[in-house]
Amino acid sequence: MKEAVMKDAELRSPVSFVANVARLPQKGLPVVIEADERQREALAAEYDLLSVESYRAELLVASWKRNGVKVTGRVEADITQACIVTLDPIAAHIDESVEALFLPEQSKLGREGFEGGGEIILDADGPDSPETFSGDTIDVGALAEQFFGLAIDPYPRKPGASLDVAGDDQPEESEFQKKLRSLLGKS
Repeated sequence: MKEAVMKDAELRSPVSFVANVARLPQKGLPVVIEADERQREALAAEYDLLSVESYRAELLVASWKRNGVKVTGRVEADITQACIVTLDPIAAHIDESVEALFLPEQSKLGREGFEGGGEIILDADGPDSPETFSGDTIDVGALAEQFFGLAIDPYPRKPGASLDVAGDDQPEESEFQKKLRSLLGKS
């Protein structure tokens, strides 16, 4: 049993916040997550950052449709990454909106999915299709962390840093490249 608890703790988000969605207030449940030093260090390690100076998520967990849940809000953070060219530290600010829909597993749409005959209209500019959840809780902290992770620049580069190799020698163009260029009509 102790192993299962340890494994669950390892998989849990450093900024985990489990919201009970069984009885949400009519105006929704406001959630604010302000990461402490330990949580920021864990986030930095998780995303291979030099540091996370600040992390704050402000979310609203509200009822959606009959049994669903809608989570909206923002996640903001100040981070320091290493330049992919020079390895110098680069400061960055993250300000990402959070929007997600959840349906209970036992709901018809959650059980059968979109292919099983369930139908739902989604806005192309809106949130992704709903995810399912089981029980009465959703880890909205882990959700905010996902949006934080997606907002991190995967290739941070210091202004002026270049990946060019020394020298101006251009490699000789192969026959295939020459033919391809002529077919595309570019000279």
